[in-house]
Amino acid sequence: MHPSPLVELIDREQAPLLARRFYGDGAASPITASLAQVPELLEVALPFVGVALGPVSLGARAKEVAILRTSALLECRYCVRSHTVVALDVGLSLEEVGALRGERPVDTVFTDERERAMIAWIDAVALGRGPVDPDVQAGASAVLDDHELVELTMAVTATLMLNRYCTALDLPTSPETEARLAAAGIT
Repeated sequence: MHPSPLVELIDREQAPLLARRFYGDGAASPITASLAQVPELLEVALPFVGVALGPVSLGARAKEVAILRTSALLECRYCVRSHTVVALDVGLSLEEVGALRGERPVDTVFTDERERAMIAWIDAVALGRGPVDPDVQAGASAVLDDHELVELTMAVTATLMLNRYCTALDLPTSPETEARLAAAGIT
């Protein structure tokens, strides 16, 4: 069992009126339930995250590659576990998920030139300091249009922000996610 998060996760009934619309019909995610502590942040953070991490021109598969890979590189337990399930839902294979999580070499699983260039870009942005290496820039520019490179970079950097948020507050993975991971044999 995971210990309690650092801050109280507010359920829908306790949430301020401004926050309740983000809860939907079911239980809120730990991110939403923690951000409800400050509804003014919830009002701007969730719409931003929804666009930055949602499929736009790159599509759901590419976005999940970016989110899961970034989260694995930063070792965000909450995001890795949550987005492993999402990655499987959007069609990534168990082998691809394992490679993005660092459990096997990426270059033996991802053979598509576009995806390999995207992963190199993700790694450079997530782990780098300063400008991206010129070889990585050239590889990404060769297979991604400018708007795709902007969107990919924003997905990585928004994920970096959420990784730090979730890790700092020690947000728990939902029991439903844990059950799905167990059913898939993922630890």
